Amino acid sequence: MYIAIYSAFFSPTSIAYIKTVIDYLNANQHDFILVDRLRKHLDDKGAAYKYFKDDQVIEGKVDFLFSVGGDGTLLRSITVIRDTKIPILGINAGRLGFLTSIKKDTLEEGLDLFFEGKYTNIKRSLLEVSTKKPVDTLQHFKYALNEVSINRKNTTSLLSIDAKLDDQFLTTYWADGLIIATPTGSTGYSLSSGGPIVSPSSECLIVNPIAPHNINMRPLIVPDKTIFEISVKGRGKNYLLSLDSRILTIENGNDIFIKKAKFNAITVQLDGTFFFNTLREKLFWGHDSRNIQ
Repeated sequence: MYIAIYSAFFSPTSIAYIKTVIDYLNANQHDFILVDRLRKHLDDKGAAYKYFKDDQVIEGKVDFLFSVGGDGTLLRSITVIRDTKIPILGINAGRLGFLTSIKKDTLEEGLDLFFEGKYTNIKRSLLEVSTKKPVDTLQHFKYALNEVSINRKNTTSLLSIDAKLDDQFLTTYWADGLIIATPTGSTGYSLSSGGPIVSPSSECLIVNPIAPHNINMRPLIVPDKTIFEISVKGRGKNYLLSLDSRILTIENGNDIFIKKAKFNAITVQLDGTFFFNTLREKLFWGHDSRNIQ
């Protein structure tokens, strides 16, 4: 099997986990390629390995990508696989690791399960973003796995956000911002802003205002075929547009168009790992002292 190993943040902890993964792959005679920024962290041994650049799509035949880090690292890894349909196995070297499949303390056991074929591939929808006036930084990669969000920049004043759904006017949000989230992103920023939890396989999107100045504004769930047109006004000249962890500055009047991407991200879910178990374990969903036996 041919594995690509990706990491975005190189702490002593993540380097230790990456070295353990490399040793495991070598011992089991699996081929691998590493993100190029790892080279300087691998001592003399690093010279013998193959590398790929983290600002380009992985070329050649790669069976799986191992994302070593937390949820942020997994989100960033989408930029090197894009529409190649390479599945991502998340290895948690961070804190929460909600999207990752292998825990810190069961690394080798998790790798054993994976290479024994005891896993399921989970398809996750992505959002595609475009603007009325081209934005250079958006051309490199215009997709988000968790959410697309609009936020204030350099002001404490509310934004006025006009939203159209499939060319039909929805409403004007007077708020600090607006989140359009996928089911995967329902447990991220949207959840922190009072949004609902949605199962990853659901075919829907979440429209969630951030701190709306309207008592009657609530999150809205719409079909994932919906096309959004967003127009932003504010006292400042610019506002912030974020695609997962990537932040861009957009001028007022430059409308945003958001729709479901034509391809999916694929993540690996090890056997025995379920979405609702993860909710209970990592987000303490449904925890109640009366349920302890």
